[in-house]
Amino acid sequence: MIKTKAYQDLGTVNPLEPLVERTNNFLYGLWYNKHITQKQYEKLKVNKEEAELAHLYFLPKAHKPGTPLRPIMSGLKSSTIAISKWLDGLLRPLFDRLASETAISNGVQLIKQVERWSATYLSPATSFITMDVTDLYTMFPEEGGVTVIKRLIETSGLKQIDGVKKEIILALTRSVITNNYFYLDGSYYKQIKGGTMGSPLTLTFFANI
Repeated sequence: MIKTKAYQDLGTVNPLEPLVERTNNFLYGLWYNKHITQKQYEKLKVNKEEAELAHLYFLPKAHKPGTPLRPIMSGLKSSTIAISKWLDGLLRPLFDRLASETAISNGVQLIKQVERWSATYLSPATSFITMDVTDLYTMFPEEGGVTVIKRLIETSGLKQIDGVKKEIILALTRSVITNNYFYLDGSYYKQIKGGTMGSPLTLTFFANI
């Protein structure tokens, strides 16, 4: 956590209540100004009685020297989880269509792609290279994540998706990326860089794009 400088220590004041209120006010404003429908508003708004801060846990990266830990933020009841899931469902088909020729989704597809490629290009001098990005989820600026989604939509040529304008989709994306909080060892924290590993929106787009 110290190395990445991705988390801000907020001390002992629980940010959950103002976070829920801020999220619901934001969504209400979108509905009131007719940027989202009543149905969408009801689906995305936060239930104050059920909302919780995300829970941070760590998984060991056994394949790396020293077995470093991967931070994963589980936000199944976080204030932005409904927005994150909805955006993922809205944008994932778009990404899948645009990336169908260049993205590899599983090992079987990889083998088939290599077989087709090797029929023309493979030679005794061919080298296969793999790369690993250190601290992927906490290395990119938050606004950079919004830019990724913006470019995806612009590349598709769409001005709106499911009746929601591009600008509103980007505003919702920004809300998901910039409102990630958790509690750990007596203090509350806010993530200020990157996206949370555990958020549907982050997993789909920032890791793949």
